[in-house]
Amino acid sequence: MATKEECREALKRLSDKLTRADGDVRGTVSFDRSLSCHIKDLDLTFTGRLKDGTITVQDTLAGPPREKAQIRLAMTGDDLVALVDGEIDFARSWATGRVRLEAGFRDLVRLRSLL
Repeated sequence: MATKEECREALKRLSDKLTRADGDVRGTVSFDRSLSCHIKDLDLTFTGRLKDGTITVQDTLAGPPREKAQIRLAMTGDDLVALVDGEIDFARSWATGRVRLEAGFRDLVRLRSLL
């Protein structure tokens, strides 16, 4: 089971990947949205912002998210690490319910190139 620190590091690596993105992907992530990532097996939530392709973790809270972020993720810690490392496919994991992504329609459309 991934630890809190491993999950935080995975979010940092994801942010680094988004920052290095170019072309259409870079344009897709150049917006400003609140973000939460609930790690179900650890029962903790990372909250922050996705702004201009950078994820900034602002807080780590025990339990599920307390406020509804504009982009909400939920998964196990191991799945977060595996997604960021490219070991599992996001679209397949999302379609089967292994990973949960909730956002407004416009945000989902903009995020689709990242999936």
